[in-house]
Parts: sequence; C-alpha cells; structure tokens
Amino acid sequence: MTSDTLFRPITIHGMSLRNRIVMAPMTRVFASDDSVPTAAMAEYYRKRAAGEVGLIVSEGVTVDHPSASYDRNVPSLSTPAQIQGWRGVTAAVHGDGGKIAAQLWHVGRQRTLKKAPFPDAPTLSSGDLRSHAPSASGTPMAKPRAMTLDEIRETQQAFARSAAMAREAGFDAVEIHGAHGYLVDQFLWAGSNNRTDEYGGSLNNRMRFAVELVAEVRKAVGPGYPVLFRFSQWKADDYNARIADTPEELGHILGGLKAAGVDAFHASQRDHEEESFPPSPLNLAGWAEKLAGLPAISVGKVALTGEFTSSFRGEEFDLRPLDGVIAQMERGDYSLIAIGRALIGDPELPRKIREGRYQEVIPFRREMLKTLE
Repeated sequence: MTSDTLFRPITIHGMSLRNRIVMAPMTRVFASDDSVPTAAMAEYYRKRAAGEVGLIVSEGVTVDHPSASYDRNVPSLSTPAQIQGWRGVTAAVHGDGGKIAAQLWHVGRQRTLKKAPFPDAPTLSSGDLRSHAPSASGTPMAKPRAMTLDEIRETQQAFARSAAMAREAGFDAVEIHGAHGYLVDQFLWAGSNNRTDEYGGSLNNRMRFAVELVAEVRKAVGPGYPVLFRFSQWKADDYNARIADTPEELGHILGGLKAAGVDAFHASQRDHEEESFPPSPLNLAGWAEKLAGLPAISVGKVALTGEFTSSFRGEEFDLRPLDGVIAQMERGDYSLIAIGRALIGDPELPRKIREGRYQEVIPFRREMLKTLE
C-alpha cells in the first residue's frame, strides 16, 4: 500500500506538523541525578526529528510535586536547571525541523522508590511522602494513601506549573498522561477510585480530577497553546480494565476533557488493530476522533510484532507491515499514528518509509534499551 497518507501535513491548534507520524512517549531513565535532561537526551530526540518524525512526545516528565516521581533519573519540570536542560532538547529538535510535546506525568500509586527523587523537596502539606492516589487501595508495587482535598488541588496546580515551564522551555505542546493506571487515570477508573466525596463514585465525579486539571493547565499555558491528553482502557496492573464500558460513557469523558481545554487525544491500546466496542471496526483512537471531533493519535504494536511488555522478557521482534495502519487512516478512523520501540530501533524509520526502503529498517532489540542512541 502507498504510504502517502502518513505524510500529509496536519495542524493541531496552531501547531503545524509535517506528517502524521508521532514518536510515542517512552520512559528511558537517562536524566542526571537531579532529573535534568542531558546532552545525550537532546541528541537522542534530535535524531528522531532528523529521521522525519512529525511530532515527538517526550518520555514522561514528572510534574512539580515531590510525590510525582519514582526515580531521580526520570526527567522533571520543576526547577530552573531542568527548564534549561529541556531548552537544549527542544532547540535540538527544532534545529532538524521537528516538533516536540512534553508529556506531563504523575505516577500515583505506581511508585517504588529505588532511587528517591527530590531529596531536598519541601515537605508535603501532610508531611507524608508515601505514594499518593485517589484511594488507599494498593498494588503489588506500592501501598498508597488517599489524597486529601488540599493535596488534590496541590497536584492539579503542580501540573499547571510544569505546563507553564514546558512552554518556557520551548516545547510546542504538552500532553497530560492520563493513561496506564497512573495518577490521572487512577481517578478515572472505578477499579482504583473508591472515594465517597466529589471525586469518586459516579462517572462525573471520577472525571472531576482530570477535567479540573486540564482547566488549570489551559489557564497556565494560555488559549493558543496545544494541550493533548493521553488515555487508555488498560492499566499496567490490569489489562482488562475499562474506564468506559460503552461509547456513550467514553464520549462523556472525552467531551468533558474537550470542554476543559484538550485539543487532541492520544488513545493508547496494546494493539492498534483491536476493536474497542465490537462489532464496530473502530479502535480506541477511531472512537475518540468520532466522539470528540478532535484529532486523535493511535498507537500499539505499530511497525513491530509483539507487545511492549515482551521487550523486558528478552523476546525478539520482527517488523510489522503498516498496511493495517494505512487502511485505518485512509478510512478516516483517526488522524495520526504513534510509533514507539521501532523508533528506538531505527531513528530514520519515517524517512525510510517515505522513500520505500522499509526493508532497510533496523529492527528493535531488547539490548537497545540499555543505551540512549
């Protein structure tokens, strides 16, 4: 199939992209010990921009709150030094014609402190640095405690502060990480939110944290700056989880987020070819674009066989034809496609696709995760 559909320009809330290919966010843990992006990270992202990725979504960037991170080598946006480090990254990407969004992240209850982040951080309002979550329900990874109303507002403001810092650092957009069972998603999902106040119970209440957070981010970055939102049904600790059992419920969630200020949705699936609400052929991104009327990004096993969790088990992967992606996009299901591990394997993947050199693509291998190339 022709790949022309992948290389049509698109504009998202004033951000013009040269094509429809997105680099998916992938945590690499190569920042300095004070969570500052390094020159090696700038070069890593620059190579993908030079390889003709349309939009790079950064690895998760923890927000300006001491409970947000699990590792000090995960980059953050909370200090002047971190802003300056990110300026090096965004300048490198822009120098090769790319655009880059900062993915703003709070891990919530999925927090293990192998290397404690922010050792000099101010004490939280409660004085308790355990994992924060909507509820005290735990996971095999951590035993959190339920956030107070003050901490909810504190955390929403932390996202807003970091969004403003992202704009100051030269990012072209921000993406709020509301997927995979991290904090924002923990509020959305009934399986991790058993609060009995205005942030739990009904769907409207479970949405409230995310909707208010988006509104605060929108105020912080201003009306003309793109805000993306990543969501998923599945969670890292429950592949069968769902935040919405019907298209109507999903539309209600996305509609609330759109009204609060979201400009595009990044719909994460484990496989982009999975139908979300059978018998409709639409995947999750297809439903997002249909229901919200905004550009949607699809993702999941794109250009590579095997799901991402297999990467940590030493499994080998083959290149996967892009026919399914192209067919979905030509049908008008969704607007953009995100590629993850295949872009770790070969930063020139988009150019090779455009030039018809798919057979020359360097396949991803597990050992590539050990270095930042």
